[in-house]
Amino acid sequence: MDFVETEGDTIDAAIDNALKLLGVGRDKITVDIIAEGRKGILGFGSQKARVRAELRKSPLERVETKTTAEPRPAEAAEAAPIGVDHSAAVAKAEAALQEILHLMGIKATVSQSASANGDETILEIRTEDSGLLIGRKGQTLEALQYLVTRIAGERLASEGPHIVIDIEKYRERRRKTLEDMALRLGEKAKRQRKAVTVDALSAADRRVIHAALQDDPWLSTKSLGQGSYRRLLIIPEGDRKKREGTELAPKANAPAVTNTVKGPAPAESASEDDD
Repeated sequence: MDFVETEGDTIDAAIDNALKLLGVGRDKITVDIIAEGRKGILGFGSQKARVRAELRKSPLERVETKTTAEPRPAEAAEAAPIGVDHSAAVAKAEAALQEILHLMGIKATVSQSASANGDETILEIRTEDSGLLIGRKGQTLEALQYLVTRIAGERLASEGPHIVIDIEKYRERRRKTLEDMALRLGEKAKRQRKAVTVDALSAADRRVIHAALQDDPWLSTKSLGQGSYRRLLIIPEGDRKKREGTELAPKANAPAVTNTVKGPAPAESASEDDD
């Protein structure tokens, strides 16, 4: 026994009790006072003194203890966990999702599957109240996604498949709708030579639009604002992106030519229902 915690009516009494338990003299221990104790009034509010007494160690014992307790850096690196237990995170996420649905009073079943590319583990909800759980433009579903992944603590090391909550293939339908809208508004921006602003979208929805237009050399996209829901700007760029990657340096003796190009007109706002 290297240390004890004892009580007494006074600090000295608590120390005496510690010495009896350790079986040593006062010079063989170090004492930390945890609580000084108080008498109280008429017996009420009284508290005993409490101390922590630890046996003194010789310099040699301290060195041996430190060597045993502290592994070398190489050993510590080997002992460190390599990754997060993804299966445990998925199980925790599924249990959390089922509990939330129960507390909401919604009868539903939750099934687990992997995406086609293996990058996602999908928790699929099946229920008659799908519209209620999805919400306007998927906002309720995004809230469920946020809560469950926070509770599960998934992707702590940014490793393993991402946990995604879906309701009757809603995310696939939503992705197709956003891609069609992005292509339609992109053509509108190029045709009218005006930047088009899309109404506030979640981060997941903005990523779909960015990805849908990223290979178009005539367009660029940019998020506007702050917070989780931001507007997105689709900007006609001419062939700038393509020219920046392939344009060669002008010939040394070629005459300089100055072209005046009219810049794009002010941005035009558009919603998801805009043609």
